[in-house]
Amino acid sequence: MSQETFAPWDTAEILKNDKMIVEYLQAALEENEPAFFVKAIANAARAKGMTQVGKDGRAASQKICRALSGKRDLRLSTLMKVLDSLGVQLTVAPSRIEDVEGADLAPEPALARA
Repeated sequence: MSQETFAPWDTAEILKNDKMIVEYLQAALEENEPAFFVKAIANAARAKGMTQVGKDGRAASQKICRALSGKRDLRLSTLMKVLDSLGVQLTVAPSRIEDVEGADLAPEPALARA
């Protein structure tokens, strides 16, 4: 009986365009797990090319790699720079629509294209 072999999975390889990155980050954010979301941001940054993200975000690639390593909490300022360089932004919406008095609309997505 032959054994099957599998190539290592790299999420960054399937994130081919900005729309895929936005949808991927939205899904990761919906998990409501900070470490998972930071890992998703790191995958998106790798998909875009970490060096390009560093230039666009006006921060050194090495500093971004350290920040996205998951070994420490990500500063909000760094998060915003990286997301900006990825072409997305965070938005705030009620977690439950019934929390907004008189609201008759669904909450906006958590991430939007910048």
